[in-house]
Amino acid sequence: MTTASLADRTTAVAARATELSKIYGQGETQVVALDRVSIAFQQAELTAIMGPSGSGKSTLMHCVAGLDSFSSGSVRIGETELGSLKDKQLTRLRRDKIGFIFQAFNLLPTLSALENITLPMDIAGRKPDKQWLDTVIRMVGLSDRLSHRPSQLSGGQQQRVAVARALASRPDIIFGDEPTGNLDSRSGAEVLGFLRNSVRELGQTVVMVTHDPVAAAYADRVVFLADGRIVDEVYGPTADLVLDRMRNLPGGNPQTPEFDAKGRTS
Repeated sequence: MTTASLADRTTAVAARATELSKIYGQGETQVVALDRVSIAFQQAELTAIMGPSGSGKSTLMHCVAGLDSFSSGSVRIGETELGSLKDKQLTRLRRDKIGFIFQAFNLLPTLSALENITLPMDIAGRKPDKQWLDTVIRMVGLSDRLSHRPSQLSGGQQQRVAVARALASRPDIIFGDEPTGNLDSRSGAEVLGFLRNSVRELGQTVVMVTHDPVAAAYADRVVFLADGRIVDEVYGPTADLVLDRMRNLPGGNPQTPEFDAKGRTS
């Protein structure tokens, strides 16, 4: 994609960070996790965030998602400025506007798959849109597993439940923190396919932190961080292209234990 065509993109912005900084500690122990990062996440687009360990990628996602505070700058979800919200307002925004998919699934063991999927809406006192819920369940292939508890499901099926839970409330944006990190390659590919389909078929916006170039290749755009700053980005990525860019990042040599010879996480 050319620079001119990128400039012509008119898609609305789902989330935006402007001059975002996150600093831990003071004096000699001070660590700058994010250094004046500015980035926009377009609606109906899947963005992967990559970088070496300690580059700030998870911190960026957590700050934009309202899971962590930031030291300076601003974050908006749609038109809502996170820094202006009180705790209860921020909790409500996360519940109503944001979906989350974590590496550890975070399912309640005593609830069925269906109950786990609808849990956030149940807590909010909202009834799910049945037609939408049926669409989501069908897309992730869980129609015959809805009565099963997490212990009766494989890891891939549990993560499908987590994906469906994130999609079920039709959030403005979904954040995934290494969503395939605990899965084998086949299950991981299935989950990534569901996320890709949610963007293409449902118009969902997804932001995903990953170490895996193969996972990043499912994205529309890959953003690379190093030392708390955005240092590169790629549209229409391939696994080989992502791996090549990672090799050239400060501290991003894929021969470290984070990567195997084919660029996959070890």
